[in-house]
Amino acid sequence: MIYKFKSQATGDLIMLGPQGDQLMQLLGREPAARGIIEVAAMPAALATLEQAIAAEAARAAGRDDDTPAEPSVSLRQRLWPMMDMLRQAQAAGQPVVWGV
Repeated sequence: MIYKFKSQATGDLIMLGPQGDQLMQLLGREPAARGIIEVAAMPAALATLEQAIAAEAARAAGRDDDTPAEPSVSLRQRLWPMMDMLRQAQAAGQPVVWGV
């Protein structure tokens, strides 16, 4: 499944299925073909994503040379477009939807 996130405050954001599913799981949601992130839920969503990024950075900092490397695309890089979309949508008072 491909996720196409939309908001009247921003351009569209497309994520491939595995990355979109990971985003949904980080937000505590079941991956779904349709959904909405209401403006009131955006501060909590942003805080959750920032915590996940910080946790990944802490794991990377504590990794020794024998531990396999993290994926080549970090969570920070992967989530930045969605976090930017959420910030802009929140400032404009517009929800973020997908599958509609």
